[in-house]
Amino acid sequence: MPMTSKERIAAVLNHEIPDRVPIIIGVSNATGIKMKTYQGIKTIAGIQAPDEYIYDWPELGTAKIDEKTMKRLHCDVRGVRDSHPAITLERNQTRDPHSPFIDSWGTGQKEIEPGEWFPGIHPLSDATTIEEINNYPNWPDMSDPTRIAHVKASAKELSEQGEYAILATPWLLFPLERAFAMQGMDNFLLNLAIYPDFARAMLQKTAELCKALMGPFLAELGDNVDMIKIGDDLGTQESLLMSPDMYREILKPIHADFIQFIKKRTKAKIFFHTDGDVVPLIDDFIEMGIDILNPIQTSAGKMADLANLKKRFGKNIIFCGGIDTHRILPSGTTGEVRDEVKRVMELLGVGGGYMIASVHTIMNDVPAENVLTMVDAVEEFGRY
Repeated sequence: MPMTSKERIAAVLNHEIPDRVPIIIGVSNATGIKMKTYQGIKTIAGIQAPDEYIYDWPELGTAKIDEKTMKRLHCDVRGVRDSHPAITLERNQTRDPHSPFIDSWGTGQKEIEPGEWFPGIHPLSDATTIEEINNYPNWPDMSDPTRIAHVKASAKELSEQGEYAILATPWLLFPLERAFAMQGMDNFLLNLAIYPDFARAMLQKTAELCKALMGPFLAELGDNVDMIKIGDDLGTQESLLMSPDMYREILKPIHADFIQFIKKRTKAKIFFHTDGDVVPLIDDFIEMGIDILNPIQTSAGKMADLANLKKRFGKNIIFCGGIDTHRILPSGTTGEVRDEVKRVMELLGVGGGYMIASVHTIMNDVPAENVLTMVDAVEEFGRY
């Protein structure tokens, strides 16, 4: 008898074998679909649904997927997210057209060409002293109740339906990513090397604010959650953004503390997102208590060796992702997509311990036909 989606995810999270490889798509920004591709999927599927954006944030460009489309995509998970504060949403909805989107941290996005937005507002880009961190006037108010006013009811409704697993995703509560947003990635990485005390203080500040929202967010979820998504992008196409020694000295203690903070407040599994070739750190992830690693960027260095990943780490961590968004999904034929899905499942899915997803967000250059081919191939080839 087929499992429900909730049962299927539960089996994987318990390191048991489900009836088929679970699918995660369209749930958070990291597993999401941009608007153009979403519109194409609805057209092919004959689905009538409004074009809405997650976080009510058109500049982010990630679609809020309607329920009919989620069912067509065979997605086994539904998401619960926080929100921008009401004052932030109102300010951005009434700002001058084409002016930057500024979030509650004072960071934001600029329009680099019509309809295309890119992170470009870094309010502490030139800072190098702890005093400048302490004197920054626009640190966010994480206690604003409008951030999580909907969370309890949304999670309770999904839980009572009992059909799908729940992945909860507070927006970018990632200490390193927030430091990048405050300074720009290049500036902060430079400061890690030449002003390590400043960099530590910045990471401690962003982590403190992440926990200030995560605590109430988890309290609102209660027991109505299966996975909590956090993370930090730590890798590039060929290596790490910092040496393993620097990671272990400076950032790992902050990640470990954040993970323990979460685990003390929920039984949900930790779903950790990091792009790039992070093979040298996977043992560290396991040691810290990370349960699920996403997105398994198969185009990045040693992450491409899926058989080795499964052999070395598969007993201790669950893999989520693996379907290439660098070449296969945007440029491959439907036949190539189908073959790649089959290949990846045969390598990562053996014995369970795998949930399939695209490598990060499905961008607007991905044909809708390829997305549907991907999920249909899971139904065809992903049965145990």
